[in-house]
Amino acid sequence: MDQEVKKREFPEFNFPDGELLLVNKPYRWTSFDVVSKIRNAFKPLKLKVGHAGTLDPLATGLLIICTGKLTKKIDEFQAQEKEYTGTMVVGSTTPSYDLETEVDATYETSHLSEEMILEACKPFIGDISQFPPPHSAVKVEGERLYHKARRGEAVELRPRAITISAFEITRIALPEIEFRVVCSKGTYIRSLVHDFGKSLNCGAYLSRLRRTRSGEFRCDHAYEVMELVRHIRELKEKESTNMIAE
Repeated sequence: MDQEVKKREFPEFNFPDGELLLVNKPYRWTSFDVVSKIRNAFKPLKLKVGHAGTLDPLATGLLIICTGKLTKKIDEFQAQEKEYTGTMVVGSTTPSYDLETEVDATYETSHLSEEMILEACKPFIGDISQFPPPHSAVKVEGERLYHKARRGEAVELRPRAITISAFEITRIALPEIEFRVVCSKGTYIRSLVHDFGKSLNCGAYLSRLRRTRSGEFRCDHAYEVMELVRHIRELKEKESTNMIAE
């Protein structure tokens, strides 16, 4: 006999005064898609809704959403340390450094050993410089890089100072390598994987990425997008019913 699914217990939200909502971003949704879906749930009430720390469409996991007056603290939340788990594929590269584009080159991987792979992580730990991927939301001359990349325009990229606190290999099953990364704001995991593949002389691209933590907040405590949207709509219906009753 199927067990009855327990409904999620929600706290007493005060969205206009400001709420911090932990959301599990779905695969292929943009971060703005999540914000838009939640903002639309409040209509016709016009409420400020924003996110702290963009996730690529092909990434999943923790997205911090702020509402109302708490949107003023977005930069503060965005600056917090992040943690990710992911999978890379070695022996191939793509122009976007992930699955957004097709493989453009393949390389030999027979020279790789477990010891070599584990040792290759060490130079990336600490304060390092990193170039953003050509297919990224970084603005150059007022335009997103991915727009220029899709037109085939060559752009001179500038390195960024970032900090990698931890870079651990958690599973090796070539051509796949699973990993965990703890890093500062502004780190591109796609670039980390790309550079890691170059250091092994075999190329690599990111095939899966999940943000598991941002500061003290963990994805284990996150709401599913539509679960949260349904709850907001239920609250609105309840408020409307109470107003009519009064």
